[in-house]
Amino acid sequence: VDERNPLTSRVIVNRLWHYHFGTGIVDTPSDFGYLGGKPTHPELLDWLAVRLKEHGWRLKPLQREILLSQTWRQRSDHREEAARVDGGSRLLWRFPPRRLDAEEIRDTMLHVAGRLDPKPGGPGFRLYRYLEDNVATYVPLDRHGPETWRRAVYHQNARASLIDGLTDYDLPDNASTAPTRVRTISPLQSLTQLNHQLTIDLAAGLLDRIRREVPVEGDDQIRQAFSLAFQRQPTPTEVAAARRLITAYGWRAFTRELLNANELFCLR
Repeated sequence: VDERNPLTSRVIVNRLWHYHFGTGIVDTPSDFGYLGGKPTHPELLDWLAVRLKEHGWRLKPLQREILLSQTWRQRSDHREEAARVDGGSRLLWRFPPRRLDAEEIRDTMLHVAGRLDPKPGGPGFRLYRYLEDNVATYVPLDRHGPETWRRAVYHQNARASLIDGLTDYDLPDNASTAPTRVRTISPLQSLTQLNHQLTIDLAAGLLDRIRREVPVEGDDQIRQAFSLAFQRQPTPTEVAAARRLITAYGWRAFTRELLNANELFCLR
């Protein structure tokens, strides 16, 4: 922690960059040694480290600079000529798209359905029942009531508990440190997301929100659903497809489908 030690500030700003872009300027955030990754932009890493010190080691001003930068605000559009040179977007020729983390996915679904409780502080909540019969047992909840509709940061997790949805989307093991998260893609994720009781309940909640905000049934409700879920208006083709789905299977199937869309869970 000595002021003359350049490593501390570099490690901190690299982790900030990692949290915002999915990968740090050094892709091994817990290893800045010879066996770790090399920085893709060493001058940028040093500049951010100096800025952190100039801000009095306060993180918010530095994060504001990062989020207002052209690098953060650029689009994620694919360019074939750039992808041939840097397929992983490590040189930041575009914003590197990534899937949301497990907690972000859950919070996003609650927010879109209008069920997220933004209350800060206070006691946490559990997504399991704790049983003790010689040994501790953690039974996942079948139904997630209003007391669990808070942000996932307030979830009181246990080392031995496996939470549907969170665990399926690569929530790190609480028993060990995880400097970076592994992101897997498996059929179990889609099956859980589609059939879990939380998704079914939130699909009903999203439908209630749409009908409350747009009382007259029709295409305007479809447009409102897209606006809530994807922050954009649907194309005429998407409106027609949604209308066919609703006619065949009902509105809840439509809102359930929105809560399973890749676009909802991709940061880009």
